[in-house]
Amino acid sequence: MAILRFKALELVNQRYPITVEAGKRRSETFGQNVFNLEAMRATMPGDYFKKLQAATKQGATVERNVADAVASAMKTWAMAKGATHYTHWFQPLTGATAEKHDSFFDLNSDGRPIENFKGSALVQQEPDASSFPNGGIRNTFEARGYTAWDPTSPAFIIETVGAKTLCIPTIFVAYTGEALDYKAPLLKSLAVLEKAAIDVCHYFDKDVSRVNTTLGIEQEYFLVDKALHDARPDLVLTGRTLFGHSPAKGQQLDDHYFGSIPARVHGFMLEFEEEANLLGIPLRTRHNEVAPNQFECAPTFEDANLAVDHNQLLMDVMARVADRHNFKVLLHEKPFAGVNGSGKHNNWAMSTDTGVNLLAPGRRPKENLQFLAFLITTIKAVHTHADLLRASIASASNDHRLGANEAPPAIMSVFLGSMLDSVLDELERTAKLPLDKGDNIYLKLGIDKIPPILLDNTDRNRTSPFAFTGNKFELRAVGSSANCSSAMTVLNTIVADQLIDFKAAVDVLIEQGKKKEVAIVEVLREYVISSKNIRFEGNGYSDEWKEEAASRGLNNIATTPQALDALVRTDAAELFARHGIFSHVELHARHEILLEEYQKKIQIESRVMGDLAVNHVIPTALAYQTKLINNVRGLRDLGLDDEHSQTTLDMIKDISRHVSTIKNTVDEMTEARKKANKISDARELALAYCEEVKPKFEPIRRAVDKLERMVADEDWPLVKYRELLFSR
Repeated sequence: MAILRFKALELVNQRYPITVEAGKRRSETFGQNVFNLEAMRATMPGDYFKKLQAATKQGATVERNVADAVASAMKTWAMAKGATHYTHWFQPLTGATAEKHDSFFDLNSDGRPIENFKGSALVQQEPDASSFPNGGIRNTFEARGYTAWDPTSPAFIIETVGAKTLCIPTIFVAYTGEALDYKAPLLKSLAVLEKAAIDVCHYFDKDVSRVNTTLGIEQEYFLVDKALHDARPDLVLTGRTLFGHSPAKGQQLDDHYFGSIPARVHGFMLEFEEEANLLGIPLRTRHNEVAPNQFECAPTFEDANLAVDHNQLLMDVMARVADRHNFKVLLHEKPFAGVNGSGKHNNWAMSTDTGVNLLAPGRRPKENLQFLAFLITTIKAVHTHADLLRASIASASNDHRLGANEAPPAIMSVFLGSMLDSVLDELERTAKLPLDKGDNIYLKLGIDKIPPILLDNTDRNRTSPFAFTGNKFELRAVGSSANCSSAMTVLNTIVADQLIDFKAAVDVLIEQGKKKEVAIVEVLREYVISSKNIRFEGNGYSDEWKEEAASRGLNNIATTPQALDALVRTDAAELFARHGIFSHVELHARHEILLEEYQKKIQIESRVMGDLAVNHVIPTALAYQTKLINNVRGLRDLGLDDEHSQTTLDMIKDISRHVSTIKNTVDEMTEARKKANKISDARELALAYCEEVKPKFEPIRRAVDKLERMVADEDWPLVKYRELLFSR
């Protein structure tokens, strides 16, 4: 292992930046590998193009003849760009994307070779549903599942080692109809939210006919040299370093954040941005993040469904391009102990087809009342369903990051900023004022005093899981490796549900004879009061906040198995069923899948840790200890007394103590794993791994990291943190 480490370091020293020639302006090449509106218009008959657009906008089923026309145009366009195969590109509950390639090549009835792609192949394919996570929905012998075309997300071409494939975004469902992916529930939640938002918008503007949910996803990641990565079995198998002593210099000097981008990294960024641009991913920013070798990229806002697709695609593109630059992209939420982990901030908002951002204050009092309606309703939704939102971002890897003084705590709270916070306090207070006939309600309640621009009117709070940032909410608790659909499906659903309740409550007051604006303010004031405990402007990392949150009745759920309980509570099941997002079967299946994923990840980490500790670290430590023993013997052979060898003897004893700790704890961990594996219930099994197996990790790691500091550098088998984090 030590030889492998030094060979890897030798390779790193031979690396040079790969020159990437900048092509045309990004605006000229944007979306060239996407079957977008321009490509459709150029390749489809006009009447079919109009029918497709109408069906897409209305959420209606695409007619068979239209699907055939789309397939023909798509094939012509893709083959003109060199594509030979096509695939349904979907997002199963593995967290990754999936694809099965089929050739355009076919034989006609006469046995002659042709290129063929029909509407039926576009609309539907049949992957093996029992081979993907399904929570018992599909038995091993019940294999059938379907991928179905999502016409709202355009097809695109991916090139890998010279081969080009047409990728068609789809949903994935079981033969019995249950969703087996992240995309189908997201699409349902977007439709439910749009309907609820339109109904509320009609209080203020009857011309609104569409409400679009927008999303901007910031992506944080680490880059390490490929050779160093491959010399660390834990990185290869788990995505994070299970051992590693902190280097003398980490991030404490704050010199990496927004610093000069290293040349090799800059070349990688240029190339993956070029590929992303061709795929229609609108990347806008790139920069160094806080930790060494940590970086971030971010796109402009898009339709939420498309933004999620693009983020999943972006992670694939980054991995492929990194390989060409001899890098590995680390998307684990906490690949290195002692330095910042990585998140994926989800910037979420709603906008109308009349050009209004519903989460942006306006210039007129009426617009500000609409803004307050959507702002306060969202806050109320998060307050009511805080545990459900926490469950949506839960994972074994994100548990390492939440609350670690680098990411939001596991306590769900909402940050508004001092000005907006005072606006809501004022609304709570002034709504008690009597309103006489002829009073200007906007003036009397201070609604007309809301500044038209709140974008930069207050400081940011990086410790808040759910922060209002001027014209959008930022869900900062999503992990860097996550599929954002999970969190967005929950957020969309809870806000839609609250908007529906809001409209019902306002309508009751209007029917009682109250003026519309008065009714709206009364309901909003009730929401402000009832959800006040979720609003927090202070330091989310502090122990004082944990105590205060508990006194407010806010939960602090630190681990995934407990967090996932919220998914299958009666209120959650009724919520999702009420809006047609998840059936009872689908919800419990997802709960089981997420529990199994957690347990398996901890199990893999435990096995890798045991292997590295027993088969690599202990032999290295004992071999070095033997050198020290021989050193002591040599001193005594020379007639030197014990005083000269006492320091070495102390080191020998320390090594023995650490080796003993490692061996004994690994044995205990193995036994805990064997005992846990006998449990059949998914939740109890996940809890056993969380409470009995995972706690063994820290003492093993602590002892290994002590040995790393003691064993001679030339003998240590694992690539060290200083090499992973600072090698260019």
